[in-house]
Amino acid sequence: MTPQPLIRLALPAFVFIFSLMSLRAAETPSHADPESPAAKEQRLEWFRHDKFGLFIHWGLYSIPAGYWKGERSPGIGEWIMNRMKIPVTEYARLAQQFNPVKFDADAWAQLAQDAGMKYVVITSKHHDGFALFRSAASSYNVYDATPFHRDIIKELAAACAKRGLRFGVYYSQSQDWHERGGAGNDWDFPSNEVKDKDGSFDGYLKTKVEPQLRELLTNYGPICLVWFDTPQLMREAGQQYRGKRLTDIVRSLQPATLIDGRLGAVGDYQSTGDNVIPPKASDAAWEVPATLNHTWGFRSDDHNWKSPGELVFKLVDIVSKGGNYLLNVGPTAEGVIPQPSQDNLREVGRWLKANGEAIYGAGHSPFGEEFGDYSPNLKDHAGKPVFLAFNDWRCTTKPGKLYFTLFHVERDGALGVFVLPGFKNKITAVHALTDAQRTPLEVKTAADGRRFINPERWVNDSMGTVYVVEFEGGKIER
Repeated sequence: MTPQPLIRLALPAFVFIFSLMSLRAAETPSHADPESPAAKEQRLEWFRHDKFGLFIHWGLYSIPAGYWKGERSPGIGEWIMNRMKIPVTEYARLAQQFNPVKFDADAWAQLAQDAGMKYVVITSKHHDGFALFRSAASSYNVYDATPFHRDIIKELAAACAKRGLRFGVYYSQSQDWHERGGAGNDWDFPSNEVKDKDGSFDGYLKTKVEPQLRELLTNYGPICLVWFDTPQLMREAGQQYRGKRLTDIVRSLQPATLIDGRLGAVGDYQSTGDNVIPPKASDAAWEVPATLNHTWGFRSDDHNWKSPGELVFKLVDIVSKGGNYLLNVGPTAEGVIPQPSQDNLREVGRWLKANGEAIYGAGHSPFGEEFGDYSPNLKDHAGKPVFLAFNDWRCTTKPGKLYFTLFHVERDGALGVFVLPGFKNKITAVHALTDAQRTPLEVKTAADGRRFINPERWVNDSMGTVYVVEFEGGKIER
């Protein structure tokens, strides 16, 4: 039984919810120049608040799951076509096998909500060129080329809208190993250099990328962001920026949609390297795209899951530096998100349910010494000093409040002692965030003038215990 009747029945509610969500999201910024700092900040308002999103890498590559003809493919699962140099005609036959009968868009959206995530981004088309939506621009898509015959993007967009989750799409604009003009496939087609000069890459952009981008921005309700990737060939020989054609499409169809930093020029925000957390805080808008194990697309042999404690620390660390955490799952070919991914994400969600005040809408730390420092002796492969991270605590902030998430506190006799970083503001109250009674903790002053608290219990908690320090003044004075 197909889900189409369910989709039709849910359509009025779906449209209503989408309209509520899009009152601000789809509103045309009032600034004449969409690339002005003021216009960007208006678009970024929700992004800076929400902090935590779900990334989903899913496609035909989930079928081989890291192995081709009995041979293990090196690296990440979604790159198997490239790593194994699989001919287009052979790889495309995977579409005939793609029938993820266990796919449940509502269950996926519910998992994101349970995890405390506020937005969802899915691979609408990855580098293999296969689209997870019905497309008039190319029949190489989940609706037309597979026995599944359903539009994944439409179903997931509807499921997210029902739960108040923002919905975004990843789209590989440059690399497309299925197309002669797309970048990246030099085992079936000419090199990138040839495509750049003979017009085939521009032809690919005009006949597939631009029409599919318009489809995504027209047929699926508000799109909170478009996550472009690997900006190969996005500049012509004369340095004309090809990506502007795509930016113009986004700005014209959904002016409030964010554009990430991998289109080939600065977008609305920056994406760091995969799994790369910067060492210091920044006022800029940025996001860490990250994996739960070592792959993005599903691999049957990758079971090295990050623990809930690791995930909480990374989330707090990133937010304390001013960024967002876009955390990935790789569903199986049947459409199932691996159970360890679900379990660990829900543990994070339980922590956020109690401590989300320290995350959502919070600003970065006004301090910095808690992050660590550069080694005076150790160098990396590029000859630069190695950053030695400290992991005892992190701080986020809101007006008049500091949120100290403690992961490790030194013991002083029977008590744990947390020495507050130096600042001049008067402290008016301290309490544990999860304490509904807001039982006050005494702020003590050491002989050297440093202020400290004794947490109610000895803290050595991988999940983090949050203490709120309320202070006078609009901002921290040091």
